[in-house]
Amino acid sequence: QVQLVESGGGLVQPGGSLRLSCVVSGITFNLYAMGWYRQAPGKQRELVAHFRSGGITNYADSVKGRFTISRDNAKNTVYLSMNVLKPEDTAVYYCNAGRTKEYWGQGTQVTVSS
Repeated sequence: QVQLVESGGGLVQPGGSLRLSCVVSGITFNLYAMGWYRQAPGKQRELVAHFRSGGITNYADSVKGRFTISRDNAKNTVYLSMNVLKPEDTAVYYCNAGRTKEYWGQGTQVTVSS
């Protein structure tokens, strides 16, 4: 059974930081591209950051320079470090694993508010 379990979300003030984690089980982690997506109320789910095979990363323009995706293949974990958070970053953040099939986590809420 494939499981992606996110953690690390919460309430943070504008300008603050959070680090999201996603622990993956049930797949050969190092063979999968990993990504973080987010969905704000009333909006479509959007790509935040993606870690492709070969170590290539790409980011949404809105988070470039503020967010960093990383992975630890030994721990089957992908991270999203988020700095200089803005109210518009408020969303449910989802972890995604993709290869021939895609798998999703249940999401973790990030709220940026004073």
